[in-house]
Amino acid sequence: MGDTGSLALGGAVASLAVIMKLPLFLAIVGAIYVAEALSDIIQVVHFKRTGKRVFKMAPLHHHFELSGWAETKVVSVFIITAIILCLIGILAFN
Repeated sequence: MGDTGSLALGGAVASLAVIMKLPLFLAIVGAIYVAEALSDIIQVVHFKRTGKRVFKMAPLHHHFELSGWAETKVVSVFIITAIILCLIGILAFN
């Protein structure tokens, strides 16, 4: 899909969440994406201040791969986590 398509879809989803007045719902359901983005931000800021890395590599999924997890395991764990977060979001919405 590329950056342009994914940014467009992300913007559309965020816009719908704001229009529907459900920004907390979006934060719960999209926690994986927030964690991925925060891992980059934390890595850059910490490295610029101290010269040391927090993660072996950012974004977070690469850190797990360098820690010895197989790529299929990383994807599986992230998918299961996303499903659990979606269920929590749905339950919180009701």
